[in-house]
Amino acid sequence: MATYDYGLMIGMMMAIFFTSLVFADPDLLQDVCVADLTSGVKINGFACKSNISAGDFFFAGLSKPGLTNNTFGATVTPASVQQIPGLNTLGVSMARVDFAPGGINPPHTHPRATEIVFVLEGELDVGFITTENKLFSKTIKKGEIFTFPRGLIHFQINNGKVHAAAIAAFNSQLPGTQRVANALFASSPTVDDVVLSKAFLIGTQEVETIKSKFAPNK
Repeated sequence: MATYDYGLMIGMMMAIFFTSLVFADPDLLQDVCVADLTSGVKINGFACKSNISAGDFFFAGLSKPGLTNNTFGATVTPASVQQIPGLNTLGVSMARVDFAPGGINPPHTHPRATEIVFVLEGELDVGFITTENKLFSKTIKKGEIFTFPRGLIHFQINNGKVHAAAIAAFNSQLPGTQRVANALFASSPTVDDVVLSKAFLIGTQEVETIKSKFAPNK
């Protein structure tokens, strides 16, 4: 139990330290601006609600492992402004990622944040790819940290034989996540087959086969 608490503490401290250097989100202009997630007002962030409480700054969702019985064998449990309204304008958020043996957090990007990952248990093979298509990868173990620069494609995979888990911290209240494969093969409306066929140097039938695997409920 003590090790788990230590992991969370380190993750949060690294997030706060990083954001004190470079804010991805605009600087706050008041002490707090708890997000009114029901407001119809559209701004860069969320409108502030008037009645706030300590509960607006609390979230227990990272205390338990997420289910990993899905296609990718991994689950991300976010702790962003959508789960913690009090994060609005504060420029930080976190997430927990749980991996079954062989589980993967597929290649994706966070357009609004740099990410720093702290391994709670197990070990992960992680990496990111620069705009020059150079891969930086490493195996990280319990207690170790790896950073993914803002906007770059990155991934994590558990190549071990036991469950693995990590805490991720972001310098944005809502970093956004765009999975590369989903964006290309499961967009709405869909990308034309000819575009994907030419981009990946495959036939249109192969494109359709891949699209069918990313259809809803697959």
